[in-house]
Amino acid sequence: MTPVAHPTAKVSASNLQSGARVALLGLAINSVLAIAKITAGVLGNAYVLIADGIESALDIGGSAVIWGGLKFAARPPDATHPYGHGKAEPVAAAIVAVGVLAAAVGLAIQSTREIFLPHHAPAPFTLVVLIAVVVVKESLYRSVMRIGRDVESTAVKTDAWHHRTDALTSIAAFVGISIALLGGSGWESADDWAALFACALIAMNGCRLLVPALHEILDTAPSGEMCDFIRVAAAAVPGVREVEKCLVRKMGLEFYVDLHVAVDGAISVRDGHQIAHAVKNTIRATERRIADVLVHVEPAPAAQG
Repeated sequence: MTPVAHPTAKVSASNLQSGARVALLGLAINSVLAIAKITAGVLGNAYVLIADGIESALDIGGSAVIWGGLKFAARPPDATHPYGHGKAEPVAAAIVAVGVLAAAVGLAIQSTREIFLPHHAPAPFTLVVLIAVVVVKESLYRSVMRIGRDVESTAVKTDAWHHRTDALTSIAAFVGISIALLGGSGWESADDWAALFACALIAMNGCRLLVPALHEILDTAPSGEMCDFIRVAAAAVPGVREVEKCLVRKMGLEFYVDLHVAVDGAISVRDGHQIAHAVKNTIRATERRIADVLVHVEPAPAAQG
């Protein structure tokens, strides 16, 4: 018999595919912006713009990793991965976060070197390029983050923060180049100091992206609201005397629940089995993100006379 996919699995796969499409869009936009910024930086003698362009180029790799991770996470469960491939999603986010941190260190080293090297003041037209970049990247951040929150994807939200960081580094570049232009002779290195500041922003963002990805990889329990909701739903099922344990972990975009419920110890095994199924169906029917619920039935303590 061919297994029939549960609606939860279909929703999760659809959400993962949506996230993959968003990552692909980000990859295309970052490709265009990276070329534009690096070219403008070289022609306009603005190292901060070159550094910003390199960061966008690294974002291309990050979007590619996110896209690949989401595509892999969308694969259905199989014999070797009975819980599915959802862990690929936070793993992809962690890889990208580490790449961001490495890029921040590399760019900071190069920015420091440039401060002590003589060079020409940046060209005014580079400011126009940066304004366009800020508008595009902030708009992209808002749209991608909205999708990431809707599907609760760590990887998609990581990709969104990439766009926000790019906007922030471009603002820092704008300030640095403006100072260099207004200050005139002796202020040519202002854009290099701005690049160094941008590296600090990139590093902070890398840490911000890495922490939630590691939490998910290590099966950190979700917020208390999820557990409270599950306990209330289970306790409302007829026959359930008490909810003793509620363990929840996130796998990709889905949640798996391990629940211990206490029932009347005098009922039959069949009746206890039916109560367990009722608990499972109730929880899954009221929260579509829950892929499976493992219910352990325990005898309730005898009433004290």
